[in-house]
This record gives sequence, C-alpha cells and structure tokens, in this order.
Amino acid sequence: MPKMKSKRAAKKRFSITASGKVKYKQMNKGHIMTKKSQKRVRRLKKSAILSEADSMKMRKQLLPYG
Repeated sequence: MPKMKSKRAAKKRFSITASGKVKYKQMNKGHIMTKKSQKRVRRLKKSAILSEADSMKMRKQLLPYG
C-alpha cells in the first residue's frame, strides 16, 4: 500500500511539537493593524496550541506523518 500524503496546506500552517501538541499561528495579524489595540497585537504575535479534540483530527487526517 502506498504512503499517505499529508495535506500541503495543513503542513504549511500547523506544526507538531515534541510533546505531540499541534501549534499554529494566530489569525488577524496580516494587515490593518492601526485599528487594533497594541495589547491585542502583542497577543496575536504568539503562536497558539490547538485544542485536544481538534489536534487529534488534525494529526489523523491532515498530517499523517507529523
């Protein structure tokens, strides 16, 4: 049986940490920053961890080999 292909869009947007959690970048940080507060912009800079239920789905379907 051939190898499973990972979804390339998911591979570019998500990464798996050493402990197995799925990490992603926050949205709403691309442009139009003037109307967003500095506190909000600072919070959006940090990457976030996907919830446990969503990360199981992500690992199985979109990123089969990490």
